[in-house]
Amino acid sequence: MTAPSRTPPGMGHTAGMPRPHARSSFLPAVLSLAATLCLATPARAQTVLTLDGAVPDGDETHFFVPFEVPAGIVEIEIAHDDLSAANILDWGVEDPSGFRGWGGGNTEPAVVGIDRASRSYVPGPITPGTWRVVVGKAKLVEEPAMFQLRVTLRTAAQATLPAQPERAPYVDPGVLATGRRFYAGDFHVHSLQSGDAGPTLDEIATVARERGLDFVVITDHNTHTALDFMNDAQARHPDLLFVPGVEFTTYAGHANAIGATEWVDHRIGVEGATIEAAAAAYREQGALFSINHPALDLGDICIGCSWGHTLDDQAIDAVEIMTGASAIAQSAFLPTSLRFWDAICARGRHAAALGGSDDHRAGEGSGALDSPIGSPTTMVEADELSVAAILAGVRSGRTVVRIQGAAAPMVILSAREGLTNDTVEGRTVRLTVSVTDGAGSTFRVVMNGEDLGEPVAVD
Repeated sequence: MTAPSRTPPGMGHTAGMPRPHARSSFLPAVLSLAATLCLATPARAQTVLTLDGAVPDGDETHFFVPFEVPAGIVEIEIAHDDLSAANILDWGVEDPSGFRGWGGGNTEPAVVGIDRASRSYVPGPITPGTWRVVVGKAKLVEEPAMFQLRVTLRTAAQATLPAQPERAPYVDPGVLATGRRFYAGDFHVHSLQSGDAGPTLDEIATVARERGLDFVVITDHNTHTALDFMNDAQARHPDLLFVPGVEFTTYAGHANAIGATEWVDHRIGVEGATIEAAAAAYREQGALFSINHPALDLGDICIGCSWGHTLDDQAIDAVEIMTGASAIAQSAFLPTSLRFWDAICARGRHAAALGGSDDHRAGEGSGALDSPIGSPTTMVEADELSVAAILAGVRSGRTVVRIQGAAAPMVILSAREGLTNDTVEGRTVRLTVSVTDGAGSTFRVVMNGEDLGEPVAVD
């Protein structure tokens, strides 16, 4: 979550990996478009297409504006304007093979080249043929809703983007530390590759280590382009593990795909995309599907933040029971998020409990809902500090959420009998509760939504 802004958190920023994504045929564009060809000076001639239109009626959340790219083009720039102070449109781009990026509500132009691209967008071949601008109807107040697109097609002599030598295919960093213990991390952190965020991976790493973390999960909105820069950053920060991820952001709910490295279609209800297929696609990658801030209803401040999808419990690997550590978050959202998680557990799906800061500014945010990296901190018991081991710990439910950060009280439940892997089974089970750094506080044990006894004071 972020403070109110022109760009709603989660409503964009969907770039993916360079791997093209197959799509179905075009949707009919219910648009009135005017296309013009503009030429600059002969020495610097470039093709500029101006596409004006009206947002089509209907329930579908996204629509498409096609344009043609001839041979010989090496860079495409797309400037967009929703022409309204009240309406909010999201923006992305597809080439003839599929997905090439998603800037969401970000007002910046999208620039796509062969080996470089602007943030949230995917470099790769500029294939001649029909490309599409993808437009999401995030918020429509003024009718008719209008938009304007300005598409600039450039040859090699006209390309504008600087080189990006640090950009490279992601490689798993392997094991950073050995030994079975609880490793401290933040499962919800945004980088520069989210259009509503600003920090570099270096800035994130610096804050994370200062706050006692061992790992962070980078969860940009519908984009994996941070992966292109992760090897470079990981080499400079060998004591902090960058875990791949994405915040799968829809207009009816957000979820973190922890460990995901490939783009999955977030446009639920459009061209056959479903929430079930998305969760399955992430699982096929070996990623975990975790529901984010399920009870967070902030209206236009965070469009789609509360969970409204219907999804089988078995597809849910974890629930973010705490988002941020502000007093507002704790009082308004923690109780309902706990009930959401507990209901899933009571139905027989033992999803892990996670916490994440949802930090967008590397600890520099000062709004009422801002929370720095590591607040809360999630402890994961793992055999080593590696991506695979952290995911295995979460998959087994070996997590503890320390709401105020790594220095907050630590609570560990253990049992001698009834253990099957990491699940306690049996009609009668004796649990041992260990609390550290909790003097002066109280703890409660809750099962199936009910308190087991009275709160206990910690000496």
